[in-house]
Amino acid sequence: MTDILNWSLSGSATLVALVVGYLFGSIPFGIILTKLAGGPDLRSIGSGNIGATNVLRTGNKKLAAATLVGDMLKGTAAVIVGARLLGGPEAALVAGIGAFLGHLFPVWLRFKGGKGVATYLGVLIGVKGSIALVFAAIWLSVAYLSRYSSLSALVASLLTPLLLWFWADMPKAAIVMGILTVLLWIMHRENIARLLTGREGKIGQKG
Repeated sequence: MTDILNWSLSGSATLVALVVGYLFGSIPFGIILTKLAGGPDLRSIGSGNIGATNVLRTGNKKLAAATLVGDMLKGTAAVIVGARLLGGPEAALVAGIGAFLGHLFPVWLRFKGGKGVATYLGVLIGVKGSIALVFAAIWLSVAYLSRYSSLSALVASLLTPLLLWFWADMPKAAIVMGILTVLLWIMHRENIARLLTGREGKIGQKG
């Protein structure tokens, strides 16, 4: 556990990794792909979110899938670039944080972005692929039983840091993903309120 305190990345390298990750994460695939397909502005329908779940509310499943893949892979790409070009595993984690923040608060959209589930998963893929598979399995199981995308993400993200810490023995990654989990839950605070009152929209429901 002393590995948690052994952080060797310099301040300048940390900043570079954070900025590079942010630029990856701030690409708004949902808006870009929907506009290219001649669809409506995602911010004007459903939840107003720019992610795949809201794209699905347009009725275009292929577009929703493409948005999911894009938002996911930008998180993975940030982690890979951080690991290979910016300073190894620690830079990878910082770049992952940057990518997640970029998706939540993209400068191109006046810092009003998505809720981060796909990008969270993408970062996790880059950090530890086997845990990402478990995340996906949990998400799919909860989604199948409840039909709530938000609830699926909340449950899967809550378990992710625990899996990284106790199963994968990756304490630094567990702490980073724990931070992202807290942010993800904050971004889902309205969903949580709707879940508690039975007003949350279900998967496939059009806006």
